[in-house]
Amino acid sequence: MAVHEHPHRSSGFHLPSFRRNRNASTSESAVSALSDTHTTGAYVLASLRLLTGFVFLWAFLDKTFGLGYATPSGKGWIDGGSPTKGFLSGVAAGPMESTFHSWAGAAWADWLFMLGLAGIGIALIAGVALRFAAAAGTLMMAFMWLAEWPPARHLSDGSPSMSTNPFADYHLVYAVALIALAAVAAGDTLGLGRLWAKLPLVRRSRWLR
Repeated sequence: MAVHEHPHRSSGFHLPSFRRNRNASTSESAVSALSDTHTTGAYVLASLRLLTGFVFLWAFLDKTFGLGYATPSGKGWIDGGSPTKGFLSGVAAGPMESTFHSWAGAAWADWLFMLGLAGIGIALIAGVALRFAAAAGTLMMAFMWLAEWPPARHLSDGSPSMSTNPFADYHLVYAVALIALAAVAAGDTLGLGRLWAKLPLVRRSRWLR
């Protein structure tokens, strides 16, 4: 007589498996941590944007009204002072020394410089047009870097330049910060970046973003 063996089925007690629950919990924790990191990073960059914007806007206000900081009272732009004359006429090193001297105090240079300070400052604080602000700010910082000319060990009169670094100075740091803020759309947090991006003109011209 043929005998057919059936597979053994255990009816014993089984401990519940927590592997699936543990994996799900780990995945949720990772997502939560990533979200928290992203949120923290967004607020840090927004803070950097606001502080950098205040640097530019304050420079505009001080030079315009002579608030008594870098610009003495009564020497502001509205009082007839020139925002560029003192700085550009004091250039004492670099390949563009004579060029900057010829630009010092020129009306077109004053207007371009002041409009740049105001425009970049307002754009950064509002969180709009960050790409345009980054381009304008980088160009401004490049000219100011050339004016101070960090590579020089000595000025044109032979005196020490007191340069602390032959290449990297705060102008380059500002330029990179502006580019980074535009690249990550830092105006979306604590700013009007999202609303700005929805405007028809901005949607058609992404460089305005």
